[in-house]
Amino acid sequence: MGQGRESKESVTRHSSHATKKAVFLDRDGVIIRQWDGYLDDPARVELLPGAAEAIRKLREEGFAVIVVTNQAGVGYGHLTEETLEAIHTRLKEELSRKGASLDAIYYCPHTPEEGCSCRKPAPGMLLRAAEELELDLSRSYLVGDMTTDIEAGKRVGCFTVLVRTGFGGSDGRSDSAPDAVCPDLASAAELILERERAGKKDG
Repeated sequence: MGQGRESKESVTRHSSHATKKAVFLDRDGVIIRQWDGYLDDPARVELLPGAAEAIRKLREEGFAVIVVTNQAGVGYGHLTEETLEAIHTRLKEELSRKGASLDAIYYCPHTPEEGCSCRKPAPGMLLRAAEELELDLSRSYLVGDMTTDIEAGKRVGCFTVLVRTGFGGSDGRSDSAPDAVCPDLASAAELILERERAGKKDG
């Protein structure tokens, strides 16, 4: 308990892709459709418009793209970890069809009542990813649709982007304000890439 679990079937390591910067993405409401209740069926995985292309562009520009997702449905017994693995396998397949891929998926299976260090807004999953994938969090970004996503990113020094898809920041669980707000992941990726290009010019 207290450690973000790695989705073993959903992690792809690229030994030649030795990037030190990452874009962390929440899953539901950012990459895929946000359903009412818990997503417990791989067949219901539905990519949001432009999400796959955004991920592909970010990786082409040298970012590791990593999913960090709270999955309390596991802890509450609404789905098993095996089902969650199948959901993540389906997510990878849907992205692959559109020429995109992820570097890793980390998830927290705990309920809020368990008080673990990996459930966002706690930064445990980001810290574990940084250690395992040798990431520089100060050069990294986090994109989410909830205020808890934003707080988790802020706590480790990431530039944070709130998207208006999914909950669109309406959860009200944290007072953390994002560094930027975008309509969706596609526009968030463009903002990130523009920021990076501007930084190179300034350098």
